[in-house]
Amino acid sequence: MKEQIADLIKIKGITKETIIDAVEIPKDKEMGDYALPCFSFAKILRKNPVEIAKDIADSIKDRKDFEKVEAINGYVNFFVNRKSLADEIIKEVLIEKSNYGKCRKNKERVMIEFSQPNTHKAFHIGHIRGTSLGESLARIMEFCGDKVVRANYSGDTGMHIAKWLWCYDKFHPKEKIRDDEKWFADIYVEASKKLDDNETGEREVEEINRKLDSREDKKLLKLWQETRKKSISSWKDIYKELDTKFDVHFFESLEEKRGKEIALELINKKIAKQSDEAVIVDFKEHGFDNLGVIVLLRGDGTVLYGAKDLALAEKKFGKYRIDRSIYVIGKAQDMHIHQVFKILELMKFKSDRYEYVPVNEVRFPWGKMSSRTGENILYADFRNGLIDEARKEIKKRYKLKEKEIEKRALAIAVSAMKYSMLKQDVNKGIIFNPKEEIRFEGNTGPYLLYSYARARSIIKKVGKKKSDDKDINIDKNEKKIISEIGRFGGVVERAYRERAPNIVANYSYELCRAFNEFYHAEKVIGSEKENFRLKIVESFSITLRNALHLLNIKVIEEM
Repeated sequence: MKEQIADLIKIKGITKETIIDAVEIPKDKEMGDYALPCFSFAKILRKNPVEIAKDIADSIKDRKDFEKVEAINGYVNFFVNRKSLADEIIKEVLIEKSNYGKCRKNKERVMIEFSQPNTHKAFHIGHIRGTSLGESLARIMEFCGDKVVRANYSGDTGMHIAKWLWCYDKFHPKEKIRDDEKWFADIYVEASKKLDDNETGEREVEEINRKLDSREDKKLLKLWQETRKKSISSWKDIYKELDTKFDVHFFESLEEKRGKEIALELINKKIAKQSDEAVIVDFKEHGFDNLGVIVLLRGDGTVLYGAKDLALAEKKFGKYRIDRSIYVIGKAQDMHIHQVFKILELMKFKSDRYEYVPVNEVRFPWGKMSSRTGENILYADFRNGLIDEARKEIKKRYKLKEKEIEKRALAIAVSAMKYSMLKQDVNKGIIFNPKEEIRFEGNTGPYLLYSYARARSIIKKVGKKKSDDKDINIDKNEKKIISEIGRFGGVVERAYRERAPNIVANYSYELCRAFNEFYHAEKVIGSEKENFRLKIVESFSITLRNALHLLNIKVIEEM
């Protein structure tokens, strides 16, 4: 319909593509099915937006495919003929199916770096948000035509590893090494506590870190390699349940050598300098007072995060030949990532080739988490708690075999987990309340699954029926759900443009609300308009399934 509207509007100096991009779908249906804001045309046409809108509306107001076209406050509002709207949207959904809503105009090769658990530490609820956000962004960008390379980047060296190895070697030397995230997390917490006000221990940890960096201690190196391997193995089942696969997994240890070289090269290029034997970049010297100072190499020669990030950026654009790199990284790293971006800019990397999507922290009603104190919620504990709640909700409603209950409980728990992480703006933190997010009503993942299952049950009851629905009148409830279905393509484009999966998540909720209002207000099976309304139900289920695919939430046919 956007293209059809653009075909009707002939404005000298403004292309059809510009008009298509400008056409909006208003949230308030009193303002029309589509709206064209004319403010951006004012400078080109040297006319008031109110006048431009009035001229456009007057030129096309008698078209039969619109109930009315009106100009209000610089907007042209289009009220589409209900029958034309229904025919066009339903036909498109039923033909396109899993392709419905796709925008195919983008063709970049994009690497999205996300998840980033560190070895020897907990895979916690914060990683779930980062993983969910990165995977959803990847799916949205693929849906819009980009070739996406999913990348994970883990810290497997540095002071946190040295702390863990120090504690294991000193207090658990004969303990069997396990691929168990909780076991690794517990030893890290123990190390942090034992190092409080322990200067001797801190010096020992620094020496371990130096030896790891130089690779000179073979026994230490062997312990590091074995524990690293087991720690990485502990993530396998987590990623399987989260339905996320990575095309490449980077590790800090593999970027150390090149990171050190780059840091020394930056001295020669007058970007970095030596200070008390360390290598630093003082951004004030380059005119960026707000970025402070970043240390690339310590005085003992060990490599810090910034230098390794520069080496990784070089590898991404060189070896993997990407057009764009997107960093889905914790908000706490905001200063660090902007320091790295500025150094890349000083190294003549084009600044429009890398982007930062912040992952804000997840809190619980009782407070924030900490890896150091052990107050983190581990993935396994979090998952099991949600499954318990889902199991209770299922047993309240249905009599099922235990195996089926467990299958559905897992799907519902994962939907609650992912949706709760994605429905919030990426720039906002989350206060997660497990009992609220597992509910089958309200703005939750289980509510979306329940709505989908309800639609599929209606379709299964009837099967395929053929009848003529050419001359039916479309009432306001039917128009509302059809219009909501028709918004999907525009929602996807906006989510792509703004790098914001929450736009798709919030749309999914509004779509389900519109469907359930329609379902409660209109009889489907056995009504005079049964065939037409079944098409609405089918179109809704296809659209919701596509939206949930972008959120990486698997639908289930029955709750």
